[in-house]
Order: sequence, then C-alpha cells, then structure tokens
Amino acid sequence: MARKYFGTDGIRGRTNESPMTAEIAMKVGQAAGAHFLRGDHRHRVVIGKDTRLSGYMMESALVAGFTSVGMDVVLMGPMPTPAVAMLTRSMRADLGVMISASHNMFADNGIKLFGPDGYKLSDDDEAAIEARLDKPVKLAPSADIGRARRVEDARGRYVHAVKSSFPEHLRLDGLRVVVDCANGAAYEVAPSALWELGADVITIGVNPNGININDKCGSTDPKALQDKVRETRADIGIALDGDADRLIVVDDNGKVIDGDQLMALVAGGAHQRGELKGGGIVATVMSNLGLERFLGGKGLSLHRTQVGDRYVVEAMRAEGYNIGGEQSGHIVMSDHATTGDGLVAALQVLAQLVEKGRPAHELLHQFDPLPQLLKNVRFAGGEPLKDDKVIAAIADAEEKLNGTGRLVIRKSGTEPLIRVMAEGEDRKLVETMVDQICEAVRKAA
Repeated sequence: MARKYFGTDGIRGRTNESPMTAEIAMKVGQAAGAHFLRGDHRHRVVIGKDTRLSGYMMESALVAGFTSVGMDVVLMGPMPTPAVAMLTRSMRADLGVMISASHNMFADNGIKLFGPDGYKLSDDDEAAIEARLDKPVKLAPSADIGRARRVEDARGRYVHAVKSSFPEHLRLDGLRVVVDCANGAAYEVAPSALWELGADVITIGVNPNGININDKCGSTDPKALQDKVRETRADIGIALDGDADRLIVVDDNGKVIDGDQLMALVAGGAHQRGELKGGGIVATVMSNLGLERFLGGKGLSLHRTQVGDRYVVEAMRAEGYNIGGEQSGHIVMSDHATTGDGLVAALQVLAQLVEKGRPAHELLHQFDPLPQLLKNVRFAGGEPLKDDKVIAAIADAEEKLNGTGRLVIRKSGTEPLIRVMAEGEDRKLVETMVDQICEAVRKAA
C-alpha cells in the first residue's frame, strides 16, 4: 500500500507545507504516542533535534501531541540522530524522536522515530502509526496528561558513549583533524569528543544560526573541508551531515573519500582482529562493484539491500553482521550503535590511522572503484519511470552493459528526485548511458 506520510527515512518535507506542518507533527505525536502506550507504566518519549529554525515549531507541536495522549517527554535539544537512538534505549524510553531533514537544506525538516530498543521503526510500526494519523485519537484524562522536561547533560552522555567506542590503548595525540559539523546537530559534541581523545582539532561548520545547516558545508558539500585541510596541512578531515549520522572523509591531500572506501577500511581492520561478524558486510545497491571485489579477495561477502540505512540495519540484525552502511556515508557499527553514527565511524577510521601509522592518502585508498556516475532528475509529479521511452532507454543501457556493470534507477524516498546510477568498466559508456536515461526522464517528467 502506498504511503501518504512516511518515506524511506521517516517523514520529511518542506516546512509549513504538508506533511511537515505543526498540525501534522502534533498528530504524529498523538498517533505514535497512542501506538506505544503499552502496559501500565508511566510512558516516556525522548525528543532531539538538529539546528534548523523550524525545529522549535516542530518540537513544540510534537510535545503537545505526546503529552495530550498521556506520554511524558524528555527534551534533549540539538543532538545527533544516533544520540537520540542511544539515549532512548539507555533511558528506558518507549519511543525516540529525531527532528531533522538530515542532509537537506534548512527549509526542509523531518521526523524520524525509534523504538524502545533504539532501532528505527519497522515498516509495520510506521504503517500502524500512519493509519492512526487521519483518525480521531483518544486523549488522556486531565490528570493523566504528560509532563515535559529538558535534560541538560545529554551531550555529555553521548560524548562519553562515543569515546568508549575508541580503542582504550590508543590516543589521538599529535593528529591534526579538521572537523566540519555542517552547522548541524554535532556542532558541540564532535569537536569535544575529538579534543578529549587528544586530537589537535580545527573546526568549521560549528556556528549554526537556524538557516545555515548544510549550507556550503558538511558531508554533501565538502569543498570547504578540502580547502581547510590543505590550508592547515591537517592529517585528515571529517565531514558530518546535519544530523551527524553520515560521514565523509577528506585525506591529507584534500581528496574526498566516500563511504565505500571507509567501510572497506573498517571491515578489513575488524577482519584482521577477528572481530568481523557475518563473514562480510551489508551495503546497498549503490555501493561500487570495486568494494564487492575487494571483500571477495579477502574471502568476505557483500550483502546488498535497497537504499536506506534502515534496510541495512534490518539485514545486519537478521543475518548477524556487525558492520554495514551506504556509499553516501551512513556507516553502521552495531557493536557500538543501533543506527548510522558519523562520529563513531570517524573514530574507527582515526584508530586505523593511528595504529597503522600511514598517511591518510595511502590508508584510505583500499580499492580501485569501477567508473560510476550518479545523477538526479527532479520531477513535479506523475510516474516518469513508467514512461515507455524511459523504459526503452533503460533496456537499451542494460543491453549495452551486457553483464559488465550495473544500472540502478530509483525514485528517492526523501525528495522528488529520480536517481540514475550506472557503473562499468568503460567510463565513457557509463556517462553516455546515464545522460541518455536522464534526458528521457526529464522529458517524461
């Protein structure tokens, strides 16, 4: 059944336009609260947010919704998404909520929901909540209305948890690290954790003003980080996105390193230490064939899922893997976190850098990726992927690839975009195929 509100990563959209309005946010609070009112204990929800201006509005609306059905609210303020997941579990809450549109610009916002175990909700739970959204909800009696309180030490709790994921016998002394926090949720916790572990920390993207989140900074726009690494002759650069569940790294030469190379590094290190579970890792259909071949050379497997870190986590839990992620930088290390955590992943990369004693440009190049190209086509409505000419263009591209590469065309679950990706041995052929399919999609859209 088609969903009206939930996409691949919660509910997301432009603020003050459906579904991202205060009215709908309050209904989400009521529906999710009612869904998780199980048992006769006092129920509790943890709410965090990133630094968007609209976060205040959405937070207040959600508080009204949850308290109106009898659920107490614990407010964390600006906190990374993985921190909300971690604190939901550690505080024995019934539900966790992150208000964020991740890597999107400030005008968008979103609502991500976590269960009491700290994992993102299943499709079934989201469907059950969505079914309640357009129905009247049973409000709590006056004496049972929930209370709201703010926890002041939430950042300290998260920093402590992140640092404990770093090997105890290592320190970051003497390592010059540039960290770009995207003017987002990790603007305080990321520099603090790195400094406490001994790094010489240089910061950018740590002055949020409500509208500059992900603006010419962060993991989706790393040019400022590249420039700062070169300018300061840093050993490595770390870029997070607006809610800090994504990591992109820049090496000491200023070259951008994507999630595939980072997963190869972290998984290879874990395999050497005998700590890799499942005999491989989990990644999505977007990960490069070069990663699959690299793992195969070590006798390891690559289990692929559809796009979305929630699907990566579901496969990891079902099959017993402890490392997984996405090429875009969502890296999940289930020994330390229940969802993608950019800061935890960064510390595992830094641990390898310290332990191996090699420069980042050598260490972070784990394999030669196959030529791969991804382009996005924005569309206003309809079903362009069902257009006959688009279908014909895709079929023609698959015939030309003839089993020597891959083609992935899909609709984004978070934005009105068609994503067209191709990879293969011949770079020119890959570029031609992507351009032809994109042109067909544009005409159909």
